[in-house]
Parts: sequence; structure tokens; C-alpha cells
Amino acid sequence: MGRSKTATQILKAAETLFAEQGFSETTMRQITAAADVNLAAVNYHFGSKQGLIQAVSEQYLYPFCEYIDNATSEYLVNNPQVTVSVDDLIEMVMRALLHVRQNNSHALPMFMRLLDLAYMKNQKELRDYIQSEHYAKLEVFLAQLRIDASPMEDDEFFWRLHFLLGSMVFTLSNVHTLMEIEKKEFDKEDEIEKILHRMVPVISAGFMARSDKTYFCRL
Repeated sequence: MGRSKTATQILKAAETLFAEQGFSETTMRQITAAADVNLAAVNYHFGSKQGLIQAVSEQYLYPFCEYIDNATSEYLVNNPQVTVSVDDLIEMVMRALLHVRQNNSHALPMFMRLLDLAYMKNQKELRDYIQSEHYAKLEVFLAQLRIDASPMEDDEFFWRLHFLLGSMVFTLSNVHTLMEIEKKEFDKEDEIEKILHRMVPVISAGFMARSDKTYFCRL
């Protein structure tokens, strides 16, 4: 079922303000003013600011996770005897990010800020929401990533995953600023597609590097 006109207005206003100012800095008063509604309307449709943040997150998390789930499943169906390589899996992530971005040039920074927000100390509710609503669609992908990565303990894989996620979050949260710096320093400005393509071997190498507890590695 689609959202009502009022709910859509609120969501669009919140998304714009969150992108411009950040989540903590944006107040409910600003959101209601931008959407031209009263606070009761926001509470009716979303329950709270937290509920509104969760609704905004769906605009990015659902298509991202759905794309990765479908891409991984399709690859395994078409190549039943083949292990999916780390390179191919990271390429799927980059294509999923482009898929999320296709209708909104600011989608990647916004998406990354959402992930960053989810790891803040006071955002357990948001983390639990993401875990319960979206983790299942990433399980096959993560299992394949674990298989083709260098041998490592479970805790090592956990930290490796988050080290590399952190590098993506920083880069894509600040991608427009970084592109401005690149233009000033090198008189050039890469397209988003090229930036994501450049990240693939870097992220892949992180998963293939030797673990702290083993002597074997992919590199």
C-alpha cells in the first residue's frame, strides 16, 4: 500500500533536511514547517522522529539489500559449482549503490550517514530495526564473502567487515567534498561510477589479506 499524500510530504521534507543538516541537528519543528503539517500529523504517520528516520532509511536500505540478495542468488543459480569471488561480491555492492543512487544524486551520502547514525551509542533501536528488517537479505551474500575471503576467525571477519565498511562510509558520506578537493588539487573530477570502481580492489584486498592468526592469505 502506498503512503498518503501527507505522509509523502513529511518524508520528503525530512529527507531533504536530514541530507542538508544531519539527523541530530534537524528538529521536528523544522520538519513540520517544511512539510506544512502539524506535529500531530508526523506522530500519526510515523510515531516519532525515530520512526521517521526508520521510514527514511527504507528508501535506501530496501532497494540496496534487495539488489544484493537478487544478484547473489542469480549468480549462484547460474553458476552452481562456482564459488563467488570477493571481487564479484564487492562489485555487486557497488552496483547496488548505483542502483540506490539512480534517482537521487545525493542518495549515497545520505545512505552512508544513515549507516553511520545506526552505530551511534544511542541508536540501538535503529540498529535493531535494520537487523530485524534487512539482515536476512544479506545472509547469503555475507556467507559467500566469508567463503572466498582469506581464512580467519569469526571475530577477525567481524572486525575486517567493519573496518572496510567504515572506509566506504567515510568516502561516500563525503564524496561531494572529496570530489571538490580532487578538482582543486588535480584539475579533474571523477564520476561516481569510477570512484566506486576504484574502491573494488581496495575493499577486496582487505578481505584477502592475511589474518592475525593465520600464515596463509590470498595476497
